[in-house]
Amino acid sequence: HWKKRRKISPIPPDQARRQGAITTTAYLILGREAAIVFLNTAHSKLGGRPIDVAMDSDEGRIRVEAEIGRIAYQA
Repeated sequence: HWKKRRKISPIPPDQARRQGAITTTAYLILGREAAIVFLNTAHSKLGGRPIDVAMDSDEGRIRVEAEIGRIAYQA
């Protein structure tokens, strides 16, 4: 029994690069579990999930990096 898989388009290389960069930064600074929660939870100041904001543009990635820094500084 074979099922047809729906085609999923891979994300563009620039978005993949930003996703990898912000994930690595968050893991290194916040720790694995806190990074996963932060990146995947809607954040009102950023206007969405940080992972999505960071993937959308270099400006978004910079904003998310700044928020990670702010969180780490407060801790």
